Amino acid sequence: MSNRFTISLTEFQLLRDYIEQHSGISLSDDKMYLIETRLSPLMVESGFQSYRDFYHFAIQDSSNRIRHKIIEAISTNETFWFRDTYPFAILNEVLLRQYADDIKNRQRKRIKIWSAACSTGQEPGSIAMTILEFARRNPWFDPSLVEIIATDISKIMLFLATAGRYDSLSMSRGLPLEMKERYFTKSGSVWVINDDVKKLITYKQINLIESFHHYGRHDIIFCRNVLIYFAKEQKQMIIKQIAELLRPGGYLFLGASEPIIYYSQEYEMMRHALGLYYQVKG
Repeated sequence: MSNRFTISLTEFQLLRDYIEQHSGISLSDDKMYLIETRLSPLMVESGFQSYRDFYHFAIQDSSNRIRHKIIEAISTNETFWFRDTYPFAILNEVLLRQYADDIKNRQRKRIKIWSAACSTGQEPGSIAMTILEFARRNPWFDPSLVEIIATDISKIMLFLATAGRYDSLSMSRGLPLEMKERYFTKSGSVWVINDDVKKLITYKQINLIESFHHYGRHDIIFCRNVLIYFAKEQKQMIIKQIAELLRPGGYLFLGASEPIIYYSQEYEMMRHALGLYYQVKG
């Protein structure tokens, strides 16, 4: 039996398989330390002295309370404003102009965007600010015609994203000064995102390894820097579901280290400056 600070290989394998089954997150053998460091506080809090006992408690917990806490603890929530820059440049310079012209010509009524694995809200916030900036330069365009759905597996992350309150460190990561001055208000030691940004975004909880077809068709989907945590089969399933969710000719943004060629033939690769994005075929 292990003590509360050391996990055995067998215990690691049990918990790793449990985590992948319920979240899709795939952990390699060199991630024993990750489970050990992130789950030990939860294990001790639950009153257990070994990871094996904690695992058996989790699989027998019909309320799924422990499952949710395990997934919360193991999830990676690295995020910052306007991450990698180019997706937001493409959104501004290419896609919004295309869809806005369609609206102007009465060929469509609305634009629907999904930000998957949104963490504490920096990505959907960056999308919303990009839309508002586009509307400032094109006064005829109504930003309320854009609907942003932001999702995450973590209830804690969604709570923080919905609150839209950020400390100085979070604000310093990728946020241009003019955006900070235009779209945030200082409140004590934190910055609060303004209502004109928040009202464009609706937050929902989604587990990407479960079906999400019922959330309707979308024009643009951001699923960035999340597929790297899934096993190959899960990646293929998620990419296929996204293809089915996109409207014909819709667009997908992935992370820079997430090439789609190994997982799907349902998209055409698009190039813009230094960045790549994908258009669903058909």
